[in-house]
Amino acid sequence: MELIERVNGHFLESMAAKQLAMEVLPGTIAQAAESMVACLMNEGKIMACGNGGSAADAQHFAAEMVGRFEKERPGLAALSLATDTSALTAIGNDYDFDMIFSKQVRALGQTGDVLLAISTSGNSTNVIEAIHSAHERQMTVIALTGKDGGRIGDILSSEDILLNVPVQRTARIQEVHILIIHALCDAIDYMLLGGD
Repeated sequence: MELIERVNGHFLESMAAKQLAMEVLPGTIAQAAESMVACLMNEGKIMACGNGGSAADAQHFAAEMVGRFEKERPGLAALSLATDTSALTAIGNDYDFDMIFSKQVRALGQTGDVLLAISTSGNSTNVIEAIHSAHERQMTVIALTGKDGGRIGDILSSEDILLNVPVQRTARIQEVHILIIHALCDAIDYMLLGGD
């Protein structure tokens, strides 16, 4: 019975984290979706980055954009900066691991593009460097963070958007991040396609 209670605790903690996020984030998520749609409508692209589980979330977001979310539509311009192993290992080896995303943003980013920067702690140095590169390229940054927003919360410009999940446990932050990503995908499709 102790193990079942432990499992139940995960469900209860996840629901509480999502409830808290629902109280503070919907307006900002809508604003982020509007920014992404404006980018896409102006022939821009969305680049996503993160480490570990956040790298998987970046890849998940890009796949939903390029393929589809829940409705049929033409592919939307998005890519994950965490998936090209040749670029990642070359940059990490020849320069520094902290530059694996920033070098790609400098090479591929254009004014008007969006960087979706994901870091549960808000302190991932390579994500922070990517944000600096995005600012150099006059890109908008949408940051998914947790806890207190970390250093990322401090470096965003007034044009950027912070989606901070105000809980401490990494697993709960990641669970809310994937919910936010799905909400963004749905909002983007709704704005582009209409419907229910």
